[in-house]
Amino acid sequence: MKKIIVPIDFSEHSEYALKAAAELAKKNDAELLALHMLEMSDIILTGAGEEPQKVIYFLKLAEQKFEGFLEKDYLEGIKVTPIVKHFKVFSEVNEVAKKYEADLIVMGSHGVSGAKEFFVGSNTERVVRNAEIPVLVIKNDIAKVKFEIVVFACDFTEDSIESYLKASSMFSKMDSKMYLVNVNLPNDRFKSSDEIERDVVNFFTKAERNLDKMNDVHYVADYTVEDGILNSANKLGADLIVVPTHGRKGLAHFFQGSIGEDVANHSTLPVMTFKI
Repeated sequence: MKKIIVPIDFSEHSEYALKAAAELAKKNDAELLALHMLEMSDIILTGAGEEPQKVIYFLKLAEQKFEGFLEKDYLEGIKVTPIVKHFKVFSEVNEVAKKYEADLIVMGSHGVSGAKEFFVGSNTERVVRNAEIPVLVIKNDIAKVKFEIVVFACDFTEDSIESYLKASSMFSKMDSKMYLVNVNLPNDRFKSSDEIERDVVNFFTKAERNLDKMNDVHYVADYTVEDGILNSANKLGADLIVVPTHGRKGLAHFFQGSIGEDVANHSTLPVMTFKI
């Protein structure tokens, strides 16, 4: 992990994300790309032809505020590259990530209170759906960023193999212990123990060419996938929940509907997404 990008909007949640990213940068000797998406109002932008000096004034004011925001003690010793982009579409964060060859996006979210207002149909959700690299969603001021125990929510389909391998590679370098959690529901998607085990054997045979990690799989029966993931993470003492996504096409089949967003919003833990 060489470059970490952090979108900044001056909110306390974006500072939570910046703090977490700073700690990850120190641990991985990585560069921080602090990105401010400068949102100019339509009135100012359309009036640029008549009052260009006014537009320049607001641009400079925002850039100065951004520079001040980055004057933090916890950023000492870290290479920080400030980037100011003058557009409003947060889906373009992925374009910035590609241009600078970033390895991870770290972004703040309001959590539970933001289930409707912030994550779903919001900036964070747009970034997650458009990002081609992992996105770490931070909702709280984390005292210490340590991903010693990681829960990877998995349906053991072939579609999940690529995201699983990417996550496995990342967390093995961090010396993290990663458990795979499968949630069995009491409806038409219910599977017997034998059916689940066959899926798991097939998954590891194709992903790892061996069955050495069979003991790292945890099965849980619950009324919703969201509850199953959150309860499993709590029982395992997890520091992080990982959710695979299909990007613009929506969340993986395992996370039908808004399950992925619900997990990211209602979990008190950080949540990381990997694109399938």
